[in-house]
Amino acid sequence: MRALLLERFGQAPHLADVPEPRCPPDGAVVRVGATGLCRSDWHAVMGHDPDVRLPHVPGHEFAGVVVEVGPQVQEWSAGARVTAPFVNACGRCAPCLAGRQQVCARQTQPGFTRWGSFAELVVVDHADVNLVALPDGVDTVAAAALGCRFATAFRAVVEVGRLAAGEWVAVHGCGGVGLSAVMIARACGARVAAVDVSAAALELAARFGAEVAVDVSDGPTPDRAAALVRQAVGGAGGPGGVHLSLDALGSEATCHASIAGLLPAGRHVQVGLLPPATGLPRVPMHLVVGGELEVLGSHGMGARSYPALLGLVTSGRLDPGALVTRQVSLEQAAEELMTPGAGPGVTVALP
Repeated sequence: MRALLLERFGQAPHLADVPEPRCPPDGAVVRVGATGLCRSDWHAVMGHDPDVRLPHVPGHEFAGVVVEVGPQVQEWSAGARVTAPFVNACGRCAPCLAGRQQVCARQTQPGFTRWGSFAELVVVDHADVNLVALPDGVDTVAAAALGCRFATAFRAVVEVGRLAAGEWVAVHGCGGVGLSAVMIARACGARVAAVDVSAAALELAARFGAEVAVDVSDGPTPDRAAALVRQAVGGAGGPGGVHLSLDALGSEATCHASIAGLLPAGRHVQVGLLPPATGLPRVPMHLVVGGELEVLGSHGMGARSYPALLGLVTSGRLDPGALVTRQVSLEQAAEELMTPGAGPGVTVALP
């Protein structure tokens, strides 16, 4: 099959012919219809993830059609239109049995622990646990954004962040996951402050429901960025701070700013990755203690939670397809992977 093959960290993968994957006894092989380009893929290409071994095929955010299932699979057959979370859960460990598949103790991850979806075919382990059926009204390109960024944002806002209607939420970083969070927060009846360095990203955030836009392109300190958020929210009739804040990018500066903009008893959700290879961030714990803040992490979303998300999509309340601003070929995706967030919105590759 054709795939993007990574042979050296820090260099763009190249299009190559590689062996087709073998189907695990309890897994499935999916023919990829579309796969999203995510900042997490950049971390894999740069060698920030210790689970990635070369040579490697990145990619973890995909939708397609099942072409083969293993003999132990009971609920799926060839021809099903599917997506899957980027964490392939085992379904049997203590976290899985407690309903926390996204932190499975024996998880595998396409594009990280195994070859991924920048290819014509990709494997999903433990198919009965991890495959998600796509409704007829959700096309393949839109569904390619569901497996990681949109689902990750949904769980971060709704399940981990516990956002309530009428609350203010700040979204730091309006890439794919940040824009998804803006759209989802508005669907929950919240008021949104979008924070980014890109005017184009902030324009998209406004289109998806952000009430205020905070431009930090002049490089303010994290405390100054937080002050700008407080000022913008207060100017819009808000309480001069936010109830919930998400770092949707993943940097020391955005993490700090997200925490510093919270009201007392507010909730910070760390969504953007902060791998040790990029340096351990300094977190303003004095603000956490003084304001009795919650600092929470959110790591994707298990397949069990997808029906609630897909119900909002099919009802028209959420439109992940609106996030897709570019479609590229696999060959074009090779260079795109080296410059994450180079353009606003979500880029999707078509194998």
